[in-house]
Amino acid sequence: MSKKLGEIASYLKGDLVGDPSIEITGIAGIEDAKAGDLTFLANPKYKAFLEKTSASCVIVGRGIKKAGVSLIRHPNPYFAFSKAMELFFETRKEYPEGIHPTAVLGKEVKLGRGIHLGPYVVIVDNVCLKENVIVLAGSFIGADSMVGENCLIYPHVTIRENTKIGKNVIIHSGTVIGSDGFGYAKEKGIHHKIPQMGKVIIEDDVEIGANVTIDRATLGATRIGKGTKIDNLVQIGHNVVIGENCIIAGQVGISGSTKLGNNVVLGGQVGLVGHIKIGNNVMVGAQSGVTKDIPDNTIVFGYPAREIKKTKRIEACISRLPEYIERLKEIEKKVKRMDSSRPIVHNQQKEEEK
Repeated sequence: MSKKLGEIASYLKGDLVGDPSIEITGIAGIEDAKAGDLTFLANPKYKAFLEKTSASCVIVGRGIKKAGVSLIRHPNPYFAFSKAMELFFETRKEYPEGIHPTAVLGKEVKLGRGIHLGPYVVIVDNVCLKENVIVLAGSFIGADSMVGENCLIYPHVTIRENTKIGKNVIIHSGTVIGSDGFGYAKEKGIHHKIPQMGKVIIEDDVEIGANVTIDRATLGATRIGKGTKIDNLVQIGHNVVIGENCIIAGQVGISGSTKLGNNVVLGGQVGLVGHIKIGNNVMVGAQSGVTKDIPDNTIVFGYPAREIKKTKRIEACISRLPEYIERLKEIEKKVKRMDSSRPIVHNQQKEEEK
């Protein structure tokens, strides 16, 4: 495939600095790009690559005015690059409408137009799949569940009973939605299971990575807000509520009944205890442990998670502990030398002096 640079710049709504007639034949990373390729530079600290790249054009931020290569200047170069990829790659495979002969459908299943059900898919009673839903091989959708328009469910996804999924949701392989919440009552030394009778609600435009588990509520609903993106290997406990447009990185664990506001970002391996509230626009650094509420517009890091400036000061002190210990040892030696140099006054002499 080949496209003129001017055509690409127009599609991206960017400002072209260079020859619009240049032919672009591919897309690559800035270090690997060759003549004919389009690439991007989102982080200004890598600006030196502009002078080294062999690419025919680089998508950059508005702060870069010129370089030794053609530029497409855009306020969000990373987003523009993702849109450019749509011109050169099939970002979502098309699946023909139809039901594979090995698929199993229960009673009163409602299917919209454009449905694709792959091999060995199981759809249980009273499920509703809206238009253009794609369910690939070996996936399971439990009774009384609903899947909205244009959803893509990859192979071996389990969606248990009474789950509601909105429009344009993508769910990757191995994910389990609606598994029982982790709830037990202890009586006479024995753990008795608490029935998990709630449901899961996934709102529009959510993407859920591979091997994610989202537990159903004990009562009520576990809810994932519109536009939220969840990475692989994330555990979301029962009755958790996640707001809109959140980013949840890999291996995060969110304990039951915790509530996240909108636009929250959780770095990799963050752990949250249960029954706390995380405000809007909060960012939590990777591997942090969150044990209490966090107010809106706060950046925290560490274990336990603290406001990031305070954490940095603490970490700076901890990094200097070996130096402090050596200085303390020197002080102890000086004190001992001072003590040893003092004259010894015996008890009898002290009595005479009195």
